[in-house]
Amino acid sequence: MEQSRRHGIELLAPARDAEVALAAIACGADAVYMGGPRFGARQAAGNAVEDIARVVEAARPFGVRVYVTLNTLVFDDELAEAERIAREVIDAGADALIVQDMAYMEMGLRGVELHASTQTFNASPEKVDFLARSGFARVILERNLSLAEIRAIRRATDVELECFVNGAICVCYSGRCYMSRTMSPRSGNRGDCSQACRLAYDLLDGGGHVLCRSKHLLSVRDMDLSGRVGDLLDAGITSFKIEGRLKDAAYVRNTVAWYRRRLDEAMLRRGLSRSSLGVSEAGFEPDIARTFSRGRTEYFFDGRRSGVSTPDTPKAVGQSVGRVTRTGKGWFELDGQETLTAGDGICCLIGDELSGTNVNKAEGRRIWPNREMAVRVGTEIYRNYDKRFYDSLEGCRSRRTIGVRADVEAAPDRLQVRFTDEEGVTAEAVWPCANGAARDAQRMRETIVGQLAKSGDTIFRVGEVCFPATGEVPFVRIAELNALRREGLERLLAARTAREPRRHIPERDDRARYPYGTPDSYENVTNRLARRFYERHGGGEAASGYDLRSDLRGVAVMRTPYCVRRELGMCLRKGGTGGPLWLRHGAFRYRLEFDCDRCQMRVVYEGREEK
Repeated sequence: MEQSRRHGIELLAPARDAEVALAAIACGADAVYMGGPRFGARQAAGNAVEDIARVVEAARPFGVRVYVTLNTLVFDDELAEAERIAREVIDAGADALIVQDMAYMEMGLRGVELHASTQTFNASPEKVDFLARSGFARVILERNLSLAEIRAIRRATDVELECFVNGAICVCYSGRCYMSRTMSPRSGNRGDCSQACRLAYDLLDGGGHVLCRSKHLLSVRDMDLSGRVGDLLDAGITSFKIEGRLKDAAYVRNTVAWYRRRLDEAMLRRGLSRSSLGVSEAGFEPDIARTFSRGRTEYFFDGRRSGVSTPDTPKAVGQSVGRVTRTGKGWFELDGQETLTAGDGICCLIGDELSGTNVNKAEGRRIWPNREMAVRVGTEIYRNYDKRFYDSLEGCRSRRTIGVRADVEAAPDRLQVRFTDEEGVTAEAVWPCANGAARDAQRMRETIVGQLAKSGDTIFRVGEVCFPATGEVPFVRIAELNALRREGLERLLAARTAREPRRHIPERDDRARYPYGTPDSYENVTNRLARRFYERHGGGEAASGYDLRSDLRGVAVMRTPYCVRRELGMCLRKGGTGGPLWLRHGAFRYRLEFDCDRCQMRVVYEGREEK
């Protein structure tokens, strides 16, 4: 357990770009993860190496770590570019690379941790232990796991474990979804997922009868484990990860500040410490219910269950603000306690369609929408954009500071100050005094203490100034005191920045054996280096990954613990009627297979229907 927390407990935030990364750091993130120039699982969230270096520079004084995602599959003709980018990112100061493709394990990369992406489907003790022994410093767990499964993995290994706690859930086992490629050339494993799971499907029985029409049967709610961080700490989780590398700064600020409070409270009760330094003042009151969500769920954290999908819409409907009690020409009234304001975004389900607009005017419980909505008495209204809350986010000044003590030594000809931060890092500054002794020593002493305590717009917070109560005090002008303080804090910042980052790069054990015999196509081997990795670890002749195939008919393009039967009350274990089932989206047809012993569902692509 102690080895698994060698860096301390970490709150890990997403960053689509440098500005979002800086916002996350200010609000209390212990680490941020962001895409590299290419080969990241969010193609639209790539970052130049120069921007990564800028984030590293801002993060380093706080001990905040920066991880770069290079977590897509690489083809043979891309290996040279992938290695070049990896080395450039390492030179920029990245603490870790998050990777899916085992080719990176064969590139001889030095001076950086490698973290096994959730895309490598890390769901069993055997798989996680194998990756740890192979040289990964951290393993990022599958999002579909229960707490019991997480505990079982922890018992099998002391590697650092990272766990998603908030955001979108891949309904399929991570890295094992090829559904996007059945409808288009776009591949989730190549950073360009079309989100086929969010589409509407018809559910058909063996006779071709439609049981459900145009429902989002594979779309699940967003994860929220903010109430379970204590359970995860007790289970041995090192890093608490927020999903959302495509989200804006407002979302990241609010979510980071929300989880910062809950994680700090849980750590305090257990005597645990965080992995970075600094106190964050968010500048607003965080509220997780007021930012983007498709509805919140703890998913399968306590075991498989129903009620986790969003069959009516895959979009974020937001927070319920009441039901319609009266309607009139251009207005309606609501019950409930939430107060709406002009500019709020509102929506509701009208039939099977999500209808939305903005509030034009609000007086008490009466609302005038910008465009007419066909609502009736009893319609539930949701707010998907809270204007006042977002205004508070955009107008806030989040600030993170490190506590410092200043020890003053005075002599007739000089004033010397030693600044010491919370980790014991020190820096000194000396100011020669040519003005003689102060006439009023006590007043001068108070002035010196007061000026040295003003840390200004730095990352430091001078909480204590220690000055001997007796002895001669030189006369020092305020401008000179400010210059002395500025010089000392600049030296302290330089001392903190110059320290070697804390990284754990484990030895690689070539005796580690791939636990499942010969790797099948689901292990996503798409290049010669990945093949060599598995051969080196006893994997034999690994099958080519499905991303190298153009025709996926007959392939289970999705494997998942989520079950359409269970969600619709048709579970065979609970007396549901059997018989084959299919999903249909337009011309695309998929057969559903159910493994009730494992409580898993497979979605098998059958091709396109002929018209």
